Amino acid sequence: MSIQIQQAVAVGKYLVEQRLKGRKKFPLVLMLEPLFRCNLACSGCGKIQHPKEILKQNLTPQECFAAVEECGAPVVSIPGGEPLLHPQIDEIVAGLVDRKKFIYLCTNGILLEKFLHKFQPSPYLTFSVHLDGLKDQHDKCVDREGVFDIAINAIRAAKAKGFRVTTNTTVFEGTDPQEMQEFFDFLAELNVDGMMVSPGYSYEKAPDRDHFLQRERTKALFREILAPFKAGKKNWNFNHNPLFLDFLMGYKDYDCTPWGSPSYSVLGWQKPCYLLDEGHYDSFQELLDRTDWSQYGRKSGNPKCADCMVHCGYEPTAAMDSMEPANVVRSLGSVFGMAR
Repeated sequence: MSIQIQQAVAVGKYLVEQRLKGRKKFPLVLMLEPLFRCNLACSGCGKIQHPKEILKQNLTPQECFAAVEECGAPVVSIPGGEPLLHPQIDEIVAGLVDRKKFIYLCTNGILLEKFLHKFQPSPYLTFSVHLDGLKDQHDKCVDREGVFDIAINAIRAAKAKGFRVTTNTTVFEGTDPQEMQEFFDFLAELNVDGMMVSPGYSYEKAPDRDHFLQRERTKALFREILAPFKAGKKNWNFNHNPLFLDFLMGYKDYDCTPWGSPSYSVLGWQKPCYLLDEGHYDSFQELLDRTDWSQYGRKSGNPKCADCMVHCGYEPTAAMDSMEPANVVRSLGSVFGMAR
């Protein structure tokens, strides 16, 4: 695993503290969306389908800092939209670094190389670049030719300047396992600091809802894709808890932890989950207190949750499972491997 050791230790300490305090519902990753605007119109994303008056709005740096402090999660993911379109994104990132939050700034890479001068390399900052495959596959997914090459050049430029860079890949129905393995080999040669993968989820607002995976198909596909990794034949660097990868392959049976990755945006605190569209609360505490959590996750019977295996709901479950005595040795082994 390639989660840097500083982050692994900080998150482990946070999990132990929550357990000692007897807290059963607490966030692990804050999904901070400072805007919904984007310079792409990917068919599998529903974010830019918001009305124009909402797409024009930005969170202020002060609103971002208040949400981070109110939530308390050790990791902050900054998706969008395209965060680099925010006129004060450098101020937001600098403020979160000062607060010693581990930041994953999610970007499609189009503006990254141009804007690198706005940021300083830090163990608390990682650029997470969206790549859904090699050139032809990725450009097809984002509905624009040439984006793959721009993103790869940006990754190389960021790495040359000392920044941490990971990739974020969504796996859709129809994905060729061998092509995905070749893609992972390419990323390994590119020397990225980690790869994140997740099955796609059928956004209600997404223009294309026909290429999202069903649950059993997800397990079969990931078993095929990750077979060389599972067998020790490939040393791909995944930015995931190993138990989450076991879950994707069907070797672990988890239920969702819907409070593990709350989302805050220009609309407020989103009701569970990050991928659904059920309204918003004014405060994080209101989200915790007023949500009927029994209505979310596969075991709830909610049809919207039946086929979901997305990382934002299940990575927190894997993180909590890693604290169980039977899994501690494996988790520590991953940490020591990172240290080496």
